[in-house]
Amino acid sequence: MRVGLNLVYLVPGETGGMETYARELIPALRGAAPGLELVAFVNRETASGPPGPWHEHCDCVPVPVNARRRIEWVKGEQANLPRLARGRVDLVHSLASTAPWWGRFRRVTTIHDLIYRHESSAHFGLNALGMRALIPLAARRSDRVIAVSQTTGRDVAAHLPVDEARIDVVPNGVRPSTRKPGDPAALRERMSAAGRPLVLSPSAKRPHKNLARLLDAIAALPAPRPLLVLPGYPTPYESELRRQTAELGLLDDVRFEGWLEEERMEELYAAADLVVLPSLHEGFGLPVLEAMVRGIPVACSGRGALAEVAGDAAVTFDPERTEEIAAAIARVLGDSDLAARLRSAGRGRAAAFSWERTARLTVQSYERALA
Repeated sequence: MRVGLNLVYLVPGETGGMETYARELIPALRGAAPGLELVAFVNRETASGPPGPWHEHCDCVPVPVNARRRIEWVKGEQANLPRLARGRVDLVHSLASTAPWWGRFRRVTTIHDLIYRHESSAHFGLNALGMRALIPLAARRSDRVIAVSQTTGRDVAAHLPVDEARIDVVPNGVRPSTRKPGDPAALRERMSAAGRPLVLSPSAKRPHKNLARLLDAIAALPAPRPLLVLPGYPTPYESELRRQTAELGLLDDVRFEGWLEEERMEELYAAADLVVLPSLHEGFGLPVLEAMVRGIPVACSGRGALAEVAGDAAVTFDPERTEEIAAAIARVLGDSDLAARLRSAGRGRAAAFSWERTARLTVQSYERALA
């Protein structure tokens, strides 16, 4: 079986969770099906960028577009990729919710979420328009649709032109960290967090991540407040969050970080006392598992996929009630027994999610598409 991987969307360091999905799934696919031949269709940035699993485990085929520009991404996916895939592959797996509409190959598309339907401010400009046009087209043309959670599967069946029988629910996995972090105490000192808790909220700076209410919740806590650290790739919305931080008088209590290399993220995880995820809508909830597998207590939204992934191993709250977010933070940071129970329960919960299982179920989806 020769499978083409549609990675035209992927710009290393700028694509968030869908980059993590590709980085983890590709080597796991090789382990799940050693006879599987993989061809990665990548944009100019990825083809010439630092080594990644698309170079190591795949035949790499450059698609001559600059994917930082949405129009070129669409051109590469809809026009160039089908021509380049002709005669090279039996099936194209599109990993980022959109897919080519033509071409003589079978199609599997992973749909991560339908946030564009529920949160109009989640995407910006042409990206928002593209989602509304291209995701339904991908669903209609795909032989199989992979949904990354039961929540997303139900959403796809309810809102897209795809029969429920063509949907395969394939949860993401999480990989235990094997990288030793640096000195957490030194990092806390550099961030002026010595002597107070460090709260981590890893997410892109997008409105539906609900970081504005998280800032309000931090402001509602009594002094001395915990230090809130916000790693994740920047967006135009970040300027509003920074302005809000200043208006709330939180400049000493909040640190904005961009996309961080794995080593830097491990340092933050090692120093964190709590991970808080207040998103209004998510398709899966990988940061929940990334915290749990490292033994960090989690407080998160009690809605949709975040609640589905967290199970009973996190403290949950209504993400539209600032006072509930603040109370959850205060509760975990103020109760050492609760924090210990969450650490233990989180590790157990994370053990149920592996990239090896994700890869096995993905290969089964390929086989159904080709049957």
